[in-house]
Amino acid sequence: MTRIQQVHWELDMDYLGHPYYVSGNAIYHALGMQLEHDVHQHINASHGMFVPGQFGTFPEEHSQSGIRPYMGSSLPDVESYDDLFLFRHSDHPWLLDTRPRDGLNAHDIRFQNRMPALAHETIMGRPDDARKQQQTTRWYVNAYLHADDPDVLPLGEDVLDGLQFGGKRNYGYGTTTLKDTQVVDLEALDYSRLEDGEAFILELVTPFVLRSEYPKADNVDVPWWWSVDDGAQLRHRLEKVIEGGDVYELETVDHGVVVGYDGNRPVETAMSVLTRVGNHSKYGFGELRVKPVTPDETNVKKQIEKPEPEH
Repeated sequence: MTRIQQVHWELDMDYLGHPYYVSGNAIYHALGMQLEHDVHQHINASHGMFVPGQFGTFPEEHSQSGIRPYMGSSLPDVESYDDLFLFRHSDHPWLLDTRPRDGLNAHDIRFQNRMPALAHETIMGRPDDARKQQQTTRWYVNAYLHADDPDVLPLGEDVLDGLQFGGKRNYGYGTTTLKDTQVVDLEALDYSRLEDGEAFILELVTPFVLRSEYPKADNVDVPWWWSVDDGAQLRHRLEKVIEGGDVYELETVDHGVVVGYDGNRPVETAMSVLTRVGNHSKYGFGELRVKPVTPDETNVKKQIEKPEPEH
């Protein structure tokens, strides 16, 4: 049985750190302040995605449907593989169209002693005839844990509550409150969308590390089951891992990149890459999503009906 523990933290104070996510490395080390060493070494942490506490609607592929008030502030039930990715996208596709999507997709920045920090709340003005003159959106951090020793999970709420992430923690920045947590058995989920599919793509939810300055981290190539056209240029990004006072540079294939899938076991691949693959997967890198592709029947039909050229 492969289990993960989803965790949803509410930001209580501005966060000084990576602008796209709280790194799994930061979450892992924050947990190390609460856990015994023998337990901590078994923990693997995903990157933490920023989520606005706003009204939303479940995507078509989700096992649930309908509109939910303040959807981003808690964890919905997980019944299928696609449910796991509801809050794992920085563009928040679940937001209602009537919500301030453009403003929330550009996280509010506030400067703290000349350093940019992601605000723990976003305050927006409203029209003069609105009942309230401003709207405040709270921000949350969505992450999940898995363990080499399955008996380690779930971690208790007392361990997960009150963690701090990012810089200037001595001044109170990056403080969080545990909002919600739940354990998901990956083998018990519904994978029917993948089982019924014929072609698939892979979406990089977090960067995939190619080269690392970190000691004893072997450099790797992209997996053989990635389908990449010859000569295609994958978008790269430089990332960093911090250990104590040392900073190690990583070269990665950027998050958001989409490639084809050349394997023949999509369900098994989906489960494997959810717990991440490649360098520094323990710290959140290498999370992928397997998605079925529906052929464009219109274009196929046009190709079939296209008349032969005259000679």
